[in-house]
Amino acid sequence: MNVQKINNGTKLVNAKKIVADAFKNKYAVPHININNLEWTKTVLLTAQSENSPIILGTSEGAVKYMGGYNTVVGMVNGLISDLKITVPVVLHLDHGSKEGALLALEAGYTSVMYDGSHETFEINYQNTKEVVELAKKYNASVEAEVGSIGGEEDGIVGDGEIASPDEAIKMTKLGIDFLAAGIGNIHGPYPTSWKSLNFDALISLSKACGIGMVLHGGSGIPSDQIKKSIQNGIAKININTELQISNAHAIWKYVESGEAKKGKNFDPRKLYAPGIKAMEQTVREKISELGSSNKG
Repeated sequence: MNVQKINNGTKLVNAKKIVADAFKNKYAVPHININNLEWTKTVLLTAQSENSPIILGTSEGAVKYMGGYNTVVGMVNGLISDLKITVPVVLHLDHGSKEGALLALEAGYTSVMYDGSHETFEINYQNTKEVVELAKKYNASVEAEVGSIGGEEDGIVGDGEIASPDEAIKMTKLGIDFLAAGIGNIHGPYPTSWKSLNFDALISLSKACGIGMVLHGGSGIPSDQIKKSIQNGIAKININTELQISNAHAIWKYVESGEAKKGKNFDPRKLYAPGIKAMEQTVREKISELGSSNKG
């Protein structure tokens, strides 16, 4: 397969430099999961207006929902071109399998995460090694995970755990570009019983690995903890639930108010407009919170 031909014409970049810059300069690059064209367009335009680098993430479930890897790559590249997006944009596979990572790279993704946290460390390590070797052929960045992240992601439920520094160091030495490590964070809404990230664990992991750390489950963590985590090694923060909630609440309000039944407001462009506006505001707030404004 001709890798150069696959990636020819793309304006996408990998995440190596932008995450390394964030790690060095104490800010974080927002990773926003996308679910459709409206989601993608909103995130790109908001990142451009804030002059922020952006990572567009898709789970394998979202890829299937949108039609497939080639569809997602074509949509993202088309929007970057048509909307004249000039900030760095990464297309990243989130919580991917080894097979999913291969398909994503072949289609033109510029970054992949292999999530082997549900496997034994030995299997996770070996599979990550294979993904790193494959990604080099595509000049793509790689994220790995040690210590499972709590909550639910595409049907996979985990209680979360604190990652082992020894395992994190071994994984880093494979040549990964950034590492997701469990520090008490979870996917989805945070329950009232949740107290705090484990900053001692984060500091230990960051010092041991020396690369940008990734905070999954960034929706719902108090702002002061987000900022403290960035100061202690987090350089990429994943956001998904927060956008889903803001989008849904805005559309619910529009429908429940009766506006959706007036005139031609059944037009999907009008029906979806409140959700788009709400998502734009959420992305703008997250970019500000993460400190990535004017880093594009």
